Amino acid sequence: MLHSPENALPAPRLGEPYLLTPGPLTTAYEVKEAMLRDWGSWDADFRAMTRSLCDQLLALAGDRDGEFACVPMQGSGSFCVEAMLGTFVPRDGKVLVLANGAYGLRAAETMKYLGRAYTLIDKGDYLPPRGDEVGAALDADPAITHVIAIHCETSSGILNPVAEISEAVYARGRKLLIDSMSAFGALPLDVTEIRYEAMVSSANKCIEGVPGFGFVIARKSELEAAKGNSHSLALDVYAQWAYLQKTGQWRYTPPTHVVAAFLKALELHAAEGGVAGRGARYTRNRDVMVEGMRALGFETLLKDRWLSPIIVTFFCPADPNFVFSTFYDLMKAKGFIIYPGKLTVVDSFRVGCIGRMDEHVMRKVVGAAKEALAEMGVASAAPPAAAIAERAKLAA
Repeated sequence: MLHSPENALPAPRLGEPYLLTPGPLTTAYEVKEAMLRDWGSWDADFRAMTRSLCDQLLALAGDRDGEFACVPMQGSGSFCVEAMLGTFVPRDGKVLVLANGAYGLRAAETMKYLGRAYTLIDKGDYLPPRGDEVGAALDADPAITHVIAIHCETSSGILNPVAEISEAVYARGRKLLIDSMSAFGALPLDVTEIRYEAMVSSANKCIEGVPGFGFVIARKSELEAAKGNSHSLALDVYAQWAYLQKTGQWRYTPPTHVVAAFLKALELHAAEGGVAGRGARYTRNRDVMVEGMRALGFETLLKDRWLSPIIVTFFCPADPNFVFSTFYDLMKAKGFIIYPGKLTVVDSFRVGCIGRMDEHVMRKVVGAAKEALAEMGVASAAPPAAAIAERAKLAA
């Protein structure tokens, strides 16, 4: 973890602003530089790159016995979540979707499009689904075969308790699928400690690559059993895995430059100390930023217990001079791109803690926010009383 200015991470090159978002995010110059070479997608060198990518990701997941496989999938994170759900849930299966924000609800919407049966636990924006709730839902409905949980719900910033959810699922003989899109690589998800059948993440999140592909890490036994399940040609994880096993190649055109960048990102990830090192930097980023923003009068949506080190949601100030679009533009002019809120009940915005930045950058973020408030004539960053009352009511 970095504590002194002389050890601070280098600033972004080419004059670009810091991306305080849940991904795409600020990447190292070396990652950008890795995309300057062209690769043949069928060439042996690129096949070796794919093999290395998969081997390193399996190591990060803690697969020591070779029980799991890594399957890279072209497209954005949502493509990969749909691929996972459409491949591993049988057509006569039923999914319990755990939602406490936009991405859990998107999983439910995906199930609807797939025509697969599902039921939903929706906890709103303030609280995580808990193991006892999951257990009660499974006890009440023997038809449920799978549970889908979001590791970090970035619409609110909640870090969900996937370990206790996993215990509840497997105590009842069901199967767990995890969307760890915004958490894998910075938060532990070791297959020897948290049981799951498959998880999905993306190149442009905590490993600090660029957008273009995601990956599914799944039990080989589940992959073998999934043949014929998929609703889609392109999103069939089983077919992608089988072809990769046979040829060493992706079935369809891979994002070659993105893979090269990701391998460099994995190299930097290892040099930082792997999951523990990356998670420690992000946690420090969060702590420094939250402390500074609270000192300005901002309030976080969540209590400290549920704050993730990935992204933090703040209430918009009640002051009538505060206009988010103006605040956004001022922050961007000062070198920081923040993220709009994604809540339905109150006005909010989000500040990401991930990407190639450290606590020194986060102090500058707070300084930029202070300047922006002054330039807007905002006397207080305190949220509306109604927002606090709503939080108290829904989080009770």
